[in-house]
This record gives sequence, structure tokens and C-alpha cells, in this order.
Amino acid sequence: MSGRDLIGGLHPRTRLVMTLMALLAVTVVHNPVVLGTALVGALTLVWLGRLPWTSLRHRLLHVEGFLIALLILLPFTVPGDAVFSLGPFAATGQGLSRALLVVVKVNICALTIFALLGTLDPVLIGRAAEGIGVPPRFVTLFLFTVRYVSVFRAETARLRDAMRARGFVAGTNLHTMRTFGDLAGMMVVRSLERAQRVDEAMRCRGFAGRLPAEPLVATRRRDVAVATVFAGAIVGLLMLEFRT
Repeated sequence: MSGRDLIGGLHPRTRLVMTLMALLAVTVVHNPVVLGTALVGALTLVWLGRLPWTSLRHRLLHVEGFLIALLILLPFTVPGDAVFSLGPFAATGQGLSRALLVVVKVNICALTIFALLGTLDPVLIGRAAEGIGVPPRFVTLFLFTVRYVSVFRAETARLRDAMRARGFVAGTNLHTMRTFGDLAGMMVVRSLERAQRVDEAMRCRGFAGRLPAEPLVATRRRDVAVATVFAGAIVGLLMLEFRT
């Protein structure tokens, strides 16, 4: 069985439970050795899932952009022993350690999510979440959010194109801030109008607060076996964390 079949063939509910187990474990881990082991495990999941490198790189770029800013700013905001200074600002060793800890943890979580859930359709994720006890109202909200994020992104792109067609060039001035404020306000107004139209259309179609969906197939023995091994690995990491 290939890695793609091993992960891609798992039940969506199993993949979601495995992801939640990994994320909860990472939140309590601080030992560098355990974090390094978890990072290797996350990379192994990515390799087993055979995720396309171009897609993975594109997704990680958004994460790393935020982490770079965090890595630069956090050492100067956490009190502790100064390591070096930039003018009146002093970077502390405690701040640098915390920044590195956050960077590693976020990357482990991102890689795990991409490996286990990255190839799943959002509808399947929502149905899997409902299958493990998430209230249907939150599942419906999640599905609507996924559906309309791309719509509002396209709407924003059209407005930006219209601004550029009128000669707008972004800069660090009051006109730019006022223009982007107008853009944000226009998007809020259009979002409310679209929400009202969607609400009326769905009521006309008999929507009663829950999206219709076919039931998921039953969990198989392979899902139980893989989830058990995965849970054992998580427990092993936690035992190593609390013993050291």
C-alpha cells in the first residue's frame, strides 16, 4: 500500500480525529527533542501523503510570512537577558527562544493539517466534524464560510482592478488610507447585501438550518488500526515530554 493510499484512503472522520490529537499534543510540548521528533513525524506524514510540492509551498508561504514577522518582533518584546541591541531596543534570549518555539510549533501544526486534511473536500471535513460531535450549526457556518471566501476574494479583486483602472496607486499617504477604508466599507455593504440575497434564496428552497448531505460510509478496521498507531505515537511523545 502506498503512502497516498494509506492517508488518502482513510475515513475523513479518522483523519480529522488524528489531526486534532496532533494539534492538542503540540500545544503542551516544549522540549526541543520532542518538538524535533514531532517535526520529523509531520514531514513524514507529508511524504506519505505525496502532497504536490507546489501546492504545499504556496500554502506554507502564507504561514512563514507571519512567522518571520513574529521571529523579528518577539525577541524585542519579551523581557529577559539581552543578547544584542538595535539602538534603544534590546533582544532577549528568552524572547528568541519563545519565537523559535512558536515557529516550530506552528510549522508542525501546518504540515500535519496539510498532510491529513489538505486533500479533503471542505464538505467532507464539515461532515466529519459533525460526525465527531461538533454542533450542526457550527458545521453549517464553516461550510458557508468556505463557500463564500472565494466569492468575496474575487469581488475584492474586481474592485481593486477598478481602482487601478482609475489610476489609483497605493502609497503611504492619507489618500491611500482613505481609499482602502472606502474599499473595506464597500466590501462590508456588498457582503450584507449578498448575505440577504442568499438567505432569501435558501428560504425559498426550504432551508431549515442544515445542509442536506449523504451519510458518510462506516469506519473500517484499517482506520481503527492507523488511528491506534497514531495515538500510540502521540502518547509516546507526551511521555517523553513529561519524563524529561
